[in-house]
Amino acid sequence: MTDNKPAADVTKDWQATQGQKSAATRLRLFAALSWIVAIGGEIAGIVLFYKHKFDQGNLPLLIGILVGIAIFAIAGNLFWKAANRHDPARASDTASFFFQNQLGAIITLIAFLPLIFLILTDKNMDPQTKKVAGGVGAALAVLATVMGVSFKPPSVEQYTQDMNSCAAQIRAGQPTTACSPEVAAQAQEIATDTSAVTAATKDASHPAGQDVVYWIAPENGAAKSSEPHVFHLCAAVSPLKDKTVNSGSVTEAYAQNAIRITKQIEMEQKQCGFAASQ
Repeated sequence: MTDNKPAADVTKDWQATQGQKSAATRLRLFAALSWIVAIGGEIAGIVLFYKHKFDQGNLPLLIGILVGIAIFAIAGNLFWKAANRHDPARASDTASFFFQNQLGAIITLIAFLPLIFLILTDKNMDPQTKKVAGGVGAALAVLATVMGVSFKPPSVEQYTQDMNSCAAQIRAGQPTTACSPEVAAQAQEIATDTSAVTAATKDASHPAGQDVVYWIAPENGAAKSSEPHVFHLCAAVSPLKDKTVNSGSVTEAYAQNAIRITKQIEMEQKQCGFAASQ
């Protein structure tokens, strides 16, 4: 059975490559370690407060603790943002999208607010020390929190759009303004495979070829196959015999995890009735 879908050039499911996922995992680990150090600095400061270490001075030590918290919080925020560029969340999942992209700001507030609260409410601290430490702490907290906010966070949907635009620009020989590092490699693969397919599917009715391929449909009606599949030039080729088949553009094939073009192009051209490539 063939499921004839419109050959719209729309990839429904951009996915991070294994390399991108590995890079994101490393960066998130670095972010977590940085945040742990920042919160550890806060805990140390709170312990010193309860030991009354700042009642009669020690302003440089307190400022040092606040600066240390800020440094590690900002480092964690930068690592986390970099990780999200490699492996973004889906904008359609609102809660997850917000939490993943604003986690740095949330952690930064946790690392600062309790200590700043103690500084501003401590009745035993010298007023001048309280004023200076409170001002510095508040300024550092604002700076570090802003560094943790993602104002234009990446998303799977945005990368999908960029990838398709990039692939279209590559195929048309236009300046590749949409080809960010995160989508360029996959867009190049789509563009290359699309060119190969259109070159192999030329006939009297379609002298320029067609961006239409055929692949084994995902199991049990799933959105995409659990294992990578090969896509083919028509539904009549022998590898698709007695299989449930989907059809669409190369980008739609990629969306359903059919990400390898057939290696038997000449054989399939004969089976499909296309002229052999010159």
